Amino acid sequence: MKILAFHIDAFAGAIFSGNPAMVCPLDRWLEEETLQLIARENNLPVTAFFVETGDQYELRWFTPTVELNLCGHGTVAAAAVLFDLMAVSREAVSFKTKAGVFKVVKDGARISLDFPIHEVAACVPGPETLVRALGGEPREIFKGPSNYLAVYEREAEILALAPDMDLLKEVDCVGAIVTAKGDEVDFVSRYFAPRLGVGEDAATGSAHCTLAPYWSRILVKRKLHALQLSQRRGEMWCEVLEDRIRISAKAVRYAEGFLYV
Repeated sequence: MKILAFHIDAFAGAIFSGNPAMVCPLDRWLEEETLQLIARENNLPVTAFFVETGDQYELRWFTPTVELNLCGHGTVAAAAVLFDLMAVSREAVSFKTKAGVFKVVKDGARISLDFPIHEVAACVPGPETLVRALGGEPREIFKGPSNYLAVYEREAEILALAPDMDLLKEVDCVGAIVTAKGDEVDFVSRYFAPRLGVGEDAATGSAHCTLAPYWSRILVKRKLHALQLSQRRGEMWCEVLEDRIRISAKAVRYAEGFLYV
């Protein structure tokens, strides 16, 4: 079987930055085991597969080890393929996923996602294992549906963190988001998810479902400019609506070709 494949750098305005994803348009769904093997062979943070079904697209995301319920950069990458490389004529598409149906809009050079808000609750005291794993004492710790959120005082502290990934696997959450007020943007962050086979994610749209509402309350503003301070860096613009988050970002093509399965 010959499968069209695009390597897209999402949350990036240039190649070699943002978060890489492989996007594979399919005529029909393959067996789940085959999808997982393809993702493992690609060995990128995420491989996104989509199938056109009527007026929307069914979309699934796989890391090299597991299937995800929600993935921002995989959604941006899939939308970039449709809008920019497959010449979809309309300016908005709907993706049907395990986490619900998401509308994605082409907005000039950016792609805008409509994602849910992930609320968090304060942890007092914070989990000792998490603090030791992160290697730096946060000002506050919160817990959301899937991730811990650790808030620090300064951007420099976020850059200096060198987490113990093996210890992080013992924490009772999928991953850990660390964040602080930015020096030149509204806020900065990093995201660690060794349980998903991704030590540090380069740019994480779904983490901003937690980050944007938190910083919106702290900074008293609805529109926020954010940087994810991984080695590759990721940039996004967030707008907090009543019960949703609009996350906007750029994406660029690095490569395209075929997979032979």
